[in-house]
Amino acid sequence: MKILLYAINYSPELTGIGKYSGEMARWWAARGHEVRVVTAPPYYPDWKVWPGYAAHGYRRSREEGVTVTRCPLYVPSRPSALKRILHLASFSLSSLPVVLAQLRWKPDLVILLVPTLFCAPQALLTAKLCKARAVIHIHDYEVDAMFGLGMAKGKGLKRIAYWLEKTIFKAFDKVSAVSINMLQRAEQKGVPKEKLCFFPNWSEISRFKDVQRSSALLETLGVDPSRKVLLYSGTIGAKQGLENVIEAARRMRARTELVFLIVGDGAGKGRLVDLAKQYDLDNVIFAPLQPYDVLPELLASADCHLVVQKIGVADAVLPSKLTNILAVGGNAVITADSQTNLGMLCSEYAGIAVRVEPESVDALIEGIEHTLAMPEKNVIATGYAQEFLDKDKILTRFLAEVV
Repeated sequence: MKILLYAINYSPELTGIGKYSGEMARWWAARGHEVRVVTAPPYYPDWKVWPGYAAHGYRRSREEGVTVTRCPLYVPSRPSALKRILHLASFSLSSLPVVLAQLRWKPDLVILLVPTLFCAPQALLTAKLCKARAVIHIHDYEVDAMFGLGMAKGKGLKRIAYWLEKTIFKAFDKVSAVSINMLQRAEQKGVPKEKLCFFPNWSEISRFKDVQRSSALLETLGVDPSRKVLLYSGTIGAKQGLENVIEAARRMRARTELVFLIVGDGAGKGRLVDLAKQYDLDNVIFAPLQPYDVLPELLASADCHLVVQKIGVADAVLPSKLTNILAVGGNAVITADSQTNLGMLCSEYAGIAVRVEPESVDALIEGIEHTLAMPEKNVIATGYAQEFLDKDKILTRFLAEVV
């Protein structure tokens, strides 16, 4: 089968959408499918194009059995609401001729990863002219996130944005999403139920099974292995609200046996570093994003994982980091409302994680204390991961459902 994957984020990005888009393309190619990817140069989560990749101009390469075309785009160093829109629109415009050029190749399946909805018209046109199946896969609800975080305002603008979103979704043959709540939200937005497909994020279960804490890795990151590690690993941006983690560290600074380890990069990192310096916190350590090869040891070395998001985001954005935390048997404190997908996960699988209300430092500290009292390995988490998060099972089922 000829598969065209259209995504602004792709490997070698290590976090978020880029990690999963890269893995799915390589997985399909390894199983005999002809896969092409139209994407951008890697820039996430640090919001600058990585060394070795041109910010301007096009680049085509063969990467692990996949033909990848990278298109230039505008990458703001300090993304605001307007700059994010320009960023997404610039990729849509630069990738437009590349996507339409695939008409000569005639893909059988066109998959658009969201964000960004700006790319939907050319994805739909290409699929229609090639008589291919068109699938839109939702990682983030862009419109929900923009209005939920206050990045866009106004009743008129909101009405237009949601109408456009609904029209786009209904035009695709299949609409998939990474959580049940996100599928339910798509149905509420007017997508027929028969078009919906559950396509969750996954974990390479075998890679994370029976991994032990690594004192050597902790020392490399500047952490005393004898201390209990409260770990946040991933993107540092507006969605997470990590200022509350810094405030929790400030209030818990007398607990000398604890250390907050923040591993990752993103537009909000500088602000957090400045805040920690302002409070003169010696119980907060920052480290750059770690290679995927050491991720299992990193996650296994934490006594408490911090899965933190702001109010209004948890339904729209399912944190990708959680799948591997569960696979390694980690104990996590999750900030989410009870009716969100994360909240219902914690309710349905009691003991899988500790849920607390978002944007409350008091609740976060209480959740940390609860998590630290749990057994070292969370067997409920590993059991859930083995049953529902296996990469091979998920990718096999998805392809069968959308074709």
